[in-house]
Amino acid sequence: MFDAKLLPLQRRLLHGPARALHGLGIGADAITLAGFVCGLLAVMASAFGLFGLALVGLAANRLADGLDGEVARLAGPTDRGAFLDIALDFVFYALFPVGFGLADPPANALPALILVASFVGTGSSFLAFSVIAERRGIRAEAYPTKGIYYLGGLTEGGETIALFVAMCLFPGAFPALALVFAAACFVTTLTRWLAGWRLFG
Repeated sequence: MFDAKLLPLQRRLLHGPARALHGLGIGADAITLAGFVCGLLAVMASAFGLFGLALVGLAANRLADGLDGEVARLAGPTDRGAFLDIALDFVFYALFPVGFGLADPPANALPALILVASFVGTGSSFLAFSVIAERRGIRAEAYPTKGIYYLGGLTEGGETIALFVAMCLFPGAFPALALVFAAACFVTTLTRWLAGWRLFG
């Protein structure tokens, strides 16, 4: 919902560090992979109840996710880089709630499962829309720097990361946070289905 407004600020903040990394010969794909490893470590930390460490891993993952795009723009974006970025992002988003489900299965397993299911809805509708939009030559004017068509909604990247931060800060509230956000994700999925039905009819 807020990603289009946040992206210009993110680019301004990360442009300097990205230029430094580019100058050192560090490529965007390497940053993407390093960020994914940090995300996996965050999932493992949450599974063991180390929520502060999970927050650090989450922050590192998201920092890398911003830096890889800036480095790619400096070096020249590639289809492989765009594919790697979106594919690993979606896996990380799905895995992060799993860590909380493993940390306290009686309380968290079902809410985590529902949240992951809602992510399948938002992710599949996002990617399906992107494929057809690309085939028709439709571009997302609000997200001109994205490697694929970026369809917004009620729950976008910024809202999802805010949710993950809240989970780490208030792990006892995980069930409520997960279920409320899952409901918002299902609304996002429905609006994307409707957008695709209307636009591609």
